Amino acid sequence: QVQLVESGGGLVQAGASLRLSCVASGRGFSSYGMGWFRQAPGKEREFVAAITWSGGRIYYADSVKGRFTISRDNDKNTMYLQLNSLKPEDTAVYYCAGDLENLRVGPRISGNYESWGQGTQVTVSS
Repeated sequence: QVQLVESGGGLVQAGASLRLSCVASGRGFSSYGMGWFRQAPGKEREFVAAITWSGGRIYYADSVKGRFTISRDNDKNTMYLQLNSLKPEDTAVYYCAGDLENLRVGPRISGNYESWGQGTQVTVSS
């Protein structure tokens, strides 16, 4: 099992940028597919982005495509989410997640991930 710790959230104005980081500990990070999900108050957890162990396959939600960029550095056991052109509707707790099957199926489905971080708050004001 891999343990995940997130950081980088904050309070910003619309149009600003943030970079979220997810640092993994334990063996096996390089073999995990990784994803980002978010959950706003009163709403269901929703898919944001995902990336396979090699970076060969990348997935984005339509709502963030062109604004957010997912990446990973396996040598540093870290996954990133670059959030640009932030909008108030991006306000949510952002979670990183790991899939030991490397996104073999359903990369947009939260139930297919086995490891989760604690979440980091992103708040975007008007």
